[in-house]
Amino acid sequence: MSHTQSDGGDCTEHRTAVTEAEVEALVRGICFKTGPPRTLGVELEWLVHPLELPQLPVTPERLEAAYATVRAVPLGSALTVEPGGQLELSSPPAASLMECVDTVSADLDAVRAVLAQDGLGLAGIGHDPWHPPRRFLREPRYDAMETCLDRTGPAGRHMMCASASVQVCVDAGHEEPGPLGHARRWWLAHQLGAVLVAAFANSPLIGGRPTGWQSARQLIWTEIGAGRAGAPPPNGEPRAAWARHVLDAPVMCVRRDSGPWEVPEGLTFREWTRSGSPRPPTRADLDYHLTTLFPPVRPRGHLELRMIDAQPGEDGWIVPLAVTAALFDDPEAAETAYRTVKPLGERALDLPAPHNPLWVDAARSGLADPELREAADVCFAAALDALPRLGATARVIDAVAAYRDRYVARGRCPADDLLDRLTVTPSSGSGPARGTRTARGRKDIRT
Repeated sequence: MSHTQSDGGDCTEHRTAVTEAEVEALVRGICFKTGPPRTLGVELEWLVHPLELPQLPVTPERLEAAYATVRAVPLGSALTVEPGGQLELSSPPAASLMECVDTVSADLDAVRAVLAQDGLGLAGIGHDPWHPPRRFLREPRYDAMETCLDRTGPAGRHMMCASASVQVCVDAGHEEPGPLGHARRWWLAHQLGAVLVAAFANSPLIGGRPTGWQSARQLIWTEIGAGRAGAPPPNGEPRAAWARHVLDAPVMCVRRDSGPWEVPEGLTFREWTRSGSPRPPTRADLDYHLTTLFPPVRPRGHLELRMIDAQPGEDGWIVPLAVTAALFDDPEAAETAYRTVKPLGERALDLPAPHNPLWVDAARSGLADPELREAADVCFAAALDALPRLGATARVIDAVAAYRDRYVARGRCPADDLLDRLTVTPSSGSGPARGTRTARGRKDIRT
């Protein structure tokens, strides 16, 4: 769903300092807007590449010229540019699955037509398989983000500049218990999330080489750290757990009206409210702080599911959108999904996502993991049964069915296609041979 996000702007607004108690109350009030699930949204990030030779880099000057033209196109979705030059389309809240699909499809057609005039296209891949991270945007927000994230290694730059995703936004749900209650949906998002990681993994390559992970993008999120990119403990009441997490998360930066922003080290928002140093935090600082946290499920009034890699093909994004919408918004499918993923919770060891064994296995193995494959098979069947009840057209239902047959039923994901197409001869010295699945781990994320 489209949203406005300050990149600094007038950071003097809301000058009144907020206390620790006020922050907790504000977070509880603004991050879970309960009620009957009625709206749906999607945010699509894309890598931009030359149409004829996708492996070639696009110069910043060429990107800037193309984006200036794209910005003049009337769209129903919000169009933004990510730090590395990735293009993002964020849909408005839609009253139905098909409204969301139709709006974004029309916007993508328009954007692709404009980019094609400049010889550029959109690639749905979870991590750039060809190029190292490179900053395109030079703004105080991203300067501060880079400085902050560099303290924990190169993963932050990969996240900022080389990753792309399909983010599905669903309403928080009813206040009351039940399949569509907000507490159940919050829990389901974190358990089902591992199945979605595995089923849609599509980022096995970095620098043209296999990483040993089906979703290297998810590995990168894990490496950024639990305070910045992790979920709160899984068993708490959602509002209380998230409020504590926000207060105890590290502050990325202290914004200023002029000059570089300060990037404190080890300062949590809770400590900032107590110390008032380097200046007292305000409501605007809290609003900004919330945008600097990147958990797999981010509550923003609605729930933003952020764990799905960008998908191949012009319409590949429709499948995770449709499957997620069905499993969250159809009561029967939601109950099936809940029963299906509940046994997987034992593998999480009560640790927050994505820093638990279940999520790590999903990112590393995809649907080669037998339990995740079985859960995905049941969930896809439930989604296909529910989609007609949600008003899905034959085009959408057929796309989900084709994906199930091509990938889920065979224990595969799009990452396997990328690996199958990889052709590097052993004598070239530039990487492993075709089809080689190296067993490298976290230390191999390279700048």
